[in-house]
Amino acid sequence: MDTDTAHKTPVTLLGLGDMGAALARTWLAAGHPLTVWNRTPSKAEPLQAYGARVAATPAEAVAASPLVIACLLDDASVEDALKDAELAGKDLVNLTTGTPGEGRARRGWAERRGARFLDGGIMAVPPMIGVPESGGYVFYSGSGALYEEHRATLSVPAGAVYAGEDAGHAALLDVALLSAMTGMFAGITHAFSLVRGEAGKEGEEGISLGEFGRLLADWLGAMSASTGEMAAQLESGDFTQGVVSNLAMMVQGNETLLRTAREQGVSTELLTPYTDLMRERLDAGHPDEGTAGTVDLLRR
Repeated sequence: MDTDTAHKTPVTLLGLGDMGAALARTWLAAGHPLTVWNRTPSKAEPLQAYGARVAATPAEAVAASPLVIACLLDDASVEDALKDAELAGKDLVNLTTGTPGEGRARRGWAERRGARFLDGGIMAVPPMIGVPESGGYVFYSGSGALYEEHRATLSVPAGAVYAGEDAGHAALLDVALLSAMTGMFAGITHAFSLVRGEAGKEGEEGISLGEFGRLLADWLGAMSASTGEMAAQLESGDFTQGVVSNLAMMVQGNETLLRTAREQGVSTELLTPYTDLMRERLDAGHPDEGTAGTVDLLRR
């Protein structure tokens, strides 16, 4: 642990779930004076042994430091925890998972109470916190002055990426990336469902799930380049730009995907929402496009 705390910003942390506890350990290890509060006090005891000060109430915790970090259950929990705290002159950073609208509203709420505000979106799981090589980072949006003043402190647990003055942008980027991940997991789930029935077969006909997993990872990595292509098409407005497999071809191919699923006794429910969108765009007269046109079909 870094014991040179004389020039380290004191930090207050509200919330000691798995993520909050991981954040706390990194600031303590870096030598930041740390005050913590948690609704269940017993969760603070291990941190107290490493030098954290444990506050009895959120108001007491807020009073202890200029920089206040909230990592709680939800937006309502933030408001409830801070209802009796004196926020005037404080810098409040909210790392609680929320929506863009909640981030913008919470900034107004904080500023009316005299605090500067940043909202955050954590692109990491707890084991990645404090491990630079893990690639974890946090989006921040809101007060640029607050971010610049505390960037070094905020960068201790994970990389820091400033997403601008709009306090809703950190949550928006966070949820957009997580949504893409969820869609990817849906595809992975469907893919494993297709081959799972073949995995138990003996001899030459059997499929190794381990080997299939490696094939799947390589394939998804190769296909990730399509994100740049779609971004370029959306920016230019030309949805035929650089298209190799056009919508007419893909919609025809989708029928094979759906028939194969039925042959293998696998539900198509994870595929059909997207294949239906592709069909809708094709039927609207866009056979030479890629899939970028489906983006605007969702915005309705």
